[in-house]
Amino acid sequence: MPIAQDPLSVEVTLPREDVALVTVEGYLDVDTATEFQHHLANQLHHGRRHFLLDLSAVPFMDSSGMNIILRVYQEARELPGSVHIISPTPAVRRILDLTGVSITVPVSESVDEALKRVDRSQAAPAEPEA
Repeated sequence: MPIAQDPLSVEVTLPREDVALVTVEGYLDVDTATEFQHHLANQLHHGRRHFLLDLSAVPFMDSSGMNIILRVYQEARELPGSVHIISPTPAVRRILDLTGVSITVPVSESVDEALKRVDRSQAAPAEPEA
């Protein structure tokens, strides 16, 4: 079995109890998406509601990566929680923009900016269900 030429590195830190900062480095594609998904599922299992996905070191992402981001976005919204993409590389940003993912999932330029968005979303009154 060949070894991946560009292995994925995923580091999770907790800037707050309910916030996971997930720093991803490497290609986020069909070969590495399962590892990325495992880290996100683990954080959901441990009660994290807000996910900051630092994609500043991801030179390429295919539909597998986008699908995982959208899946965790849906799961987090039901908690209620949120997902924020931080500093995507130009190639990844282009894919997010072309597919409309950047309209659904907020994109921030820094961790601080994303944390401020989390704070604003928690301060906003919950919308009544129809």
